[in-house]
Formats: sequence, C-alpha cells, structure tokens
Amino acid sequence: MYDFATRQRALALLRQGVTNRVVAERLNIPRGTVGWWRHEDRKRRGEPFERVHDCPRCTPRPFDHRAYAYLLGLYLGDGHIVSKNKQHHLSVYCSDAWPGLIDEAEEAMRKVMTTPNTGRRQKQGCVEVKSYTWHWTCMFPQHGPGRKHERPIVLEPWQQEIVDAYPWELIRGLIHSDGCRVTNWTTQHVGGRPKRYEYTRYFFTNKSRDILGICSAALTSVGVEWKMVRKFNEPFNISVAKRPSVALMDTHIGPKY
Repeated sequence: MYDFATRQRALALLRQGVTNRVVAERLNIPRGTVGWWRHEDRKRRGEPFERVHDCPRCTPRPFDHRAYAYLLGLYLGDGHIVSKNKQHHLSVYCSDAWPGLIDEAEEAMRKVMTTPNTGRRQKQGCVEVKSYTWHWTCMFPQHGPGRKHERPIVLEPWQQEIVDAYPWELIRGLIHSDGCRVTNWTTQHVGGRPKRYEYTRYFFTNKSRDILGICSAALTSVGVEWKMVRKFNEPFNISVAKRPSVALMDTHIGPKY
C-alpha cells in the first residue's frame, strides 16, 4: 500500500509524459503498480489509451543515423521483427562468443529509439537482443511474412540516403551479423623447404540476392574490392581477399569482439 501523496506524485509525472519505468524507478514503486495507477487514472478521466513512443518516422524527432546504419546491417543479417497479436519487437541474434557485439546491438537500438524497453534472452549458443515496440516496422519497412531471401529486399530512398552517408556502419552491421574475418593459410616450398603463409580474408554470407547486392554496393562505394562466390550456381558469399581491401576493412571493421 502507498499513501495518497505518493500516488498523486506518480500521476502528476505520468500526465507529463514520463514513462512507467522512469516513474517506478524515481519513486521506488513496482512498475506494475504504476501501470495500474495510470490505467485507473485514464479510465476515470475518459482519456483514450495511446502507447508512448518516439518513432522517428511518425514524429519529427531526429535520430542517430550512424547507429541506424549499423542496426540496419544487423537487421538484414540476423534480425527480424515479430509483429502479431500483442507481440511487437525487434530481435537481433548475437553469438555468445562476441559479448561486445551484444552490447553494441542493444546500444544501437536505444540510440535509434530511446523510449521502448530493451532486453536480452539467453538461448543455446546465442543471445536474443530485443526492443519492444511495433514502430520498428516503420524503421524497417523490409519487414514482411516469410524469410528475407524469399521476398524482395529493397531500401527506401530515406534509408539509402543514410547508407550513402554511413556506408561503413552498414558494412560493420552486416559483417557483425552474417559475416566473419578469418585467417587462411597455405604451404609453399621455398628453397626446398615448406613454408607456411597466412593471410586474412573477410566473408559475408547470405541467401538473399538483394541483401548481397546491398552489401556489395556499399563495399564498392568505399573502395573495397570484392568477389562473389557462388554455391550451386547461386550467389551465396561475398569475399574480400586482396591485401589493400583487407587492410581497409581492418581499419574500419576488424575482428569481432
């Protein structure tokens, strides 16, 4: 039980647009209690319910374009949006082997849309990073039924403008999701003796022709030479192997962490 003054303080903050989470933290009250007070207050005043959001596509609010370019790469690689019934959230899957990428994915979500709650769900070998709002479908209009490689994936003009401004951030997101940096090696005989040579390569693997096209276009725009590798006569893998291009990738991307 909470006294009348505490409840009135909470309602005053809520009516100013402060979120349930912030009110609960500020007054040290369970979030469920704050939500119930808000519901009862709206009901008593006949106020229609509108979920608080800060969607940059539905409001004039500016947002972090650099973070969005990175998040777009993550979404095109290992992300998806759940948008059915009462479930609305963006999910990005990150391997347990790369805790830094898990943190960066959640940070990017918060930079693009600050209001929705974020969370993590541990799964076998990976962590699902989530952000809860149905407005993620506004930010990623590529969302639709079925798998990405089974439907067209085309960037909207406003997305392309962001990608053109921050191509390296998009490439980082793509490599951090469906890409990798590996060290290959070979043995050659020099002076009659075997000698081991090591060389670094980058790969981006995806079944979607459109997503491969988005990646290759971004690589070309920053001066990276790449080669398309086919599997069963289908484009499957983008390889970056030439030393100057690998050095450029190392400067802007580097190993996962």
